[in-house]
Amino acid sequence: MCGIAGLIRTDGASPELATITSMTDLVAHRGPNGSGHCIDGPVALGHRRLSVLDLSEHGHQPMNYAGGTLVLVFNGEIYNYLELRAELRALGYAFQSDTDSEVILAAYQEWGENCVTRFNGMWSFAIHDKAKNLVFVSRDRFGIKPFYYLIDGSSFLFGSEIRQL
Repeated sequence: MCGIAGLIRTDGASPELATITSMTDLVAHRGPNGSGHCIDGPVALGHRRLSVLDLSEHGHQPMNYAGGTLVLVFNGEIYNYLELRAELRALGYAFQSDTDSEVILAAYQEWGENCVTRFNGMWSFAIHDKAKNLVFVSRDRFGIKPFYYLIDGSSFLFGSEIRQL
């Protein structure tokens, strides 16, 4: 099931670790197998993990990719990730895990925001693209995996449950 959270300060200030930790603690029931947080400039991401694919530490989130320039928090499952991974391997990508999370990151690196048109599954995720200085968020076409968000005067917040906001 997993739980995700994010806080992007639109005023450029750095979010507090206590805030993103509190947001992920509110959905601890969604991910009893681990948690993680990261703050980079005005972006804070948090994750609660329910281990389904790749039960090793390689599946820990927030997941870094491309030398740390891409960071992902993800809830869901990409059903066709094995086919996408094979296609991406043929394009020269290497993988460190057996997760669909890493496939999302490689797909984003290869196809940009259009990567979601190739996904068959249910998901909500956020990718912090440090090179482009943006956060790309996506939810599956039918909204099976929740993605709630709030925009106020100085922040964009999101989470798997509305009470996180």
